[in-house]
Amino acid sequence: MPGPYTVDASVFLNAFNVHEAGQPDSQRFLAHLQAEAIPIVVPTLLLPEVSATIARGSGDPALPRQFVAALIRLPHLVLVSLDTALARQTAEVAALHRVRGSDAVYATVALRFGSTLVTLDREQHNRLASVLTPRYPPAALSELGL
Repeated sequence: MPGPYTVDASVFLNAFNVHEAGQPDSQRFLAHLQAEAIPIVVPTLLLPEVSATIARGSGDPALPRQFVAALIRLPHLVLVSLDTALARQTAEVAALHRVRGSDAVYATVALRFGSTLVTLDREQHNRLASVLTPRYPPAALSELGL
C-alpha cells in the first residue's frame, strides 16, 4: 500500500476551490487517498490555516467551520500536534532549508512519519528536495497509477 502522505494546506484549499487551476487534480488525489484508506498525516496547523484562508476569501464564518469539521471527520486523517520536540525539529528544518515556519512544520511531519509531502508550494519543492520528495498533486496521482 502506498503512503502515508503529508498534504499541505495548499492542496486541501485547491481541491476546495473549483475556480483554481489544478483543482481537479487536487480533488482527485484527496478522494483517492480516502477511497483507498491511505493515511494522511498532517500537523494540527492545517486546521487554522484552511479556516483562515476560507474565512478571508468568503467572509462567511460558517463556511470555514464546516470545512474544518469535515476535515476532522476524515477517517484516515492523522493530526499531529506541535509539541516541543516537533517544534525544535521544525526550527532546525526552517533554519537549514530557509523555508517559512508553516512550511517547515509540514516538512518536519513528513520527515518524522516517512511520508511523501504533497504541496503546491514551489518553494517547498525547491528548498526541501534534498531531504524530502515533495510532489505536486499530478505527480502524486501518476505515482499512484492514476
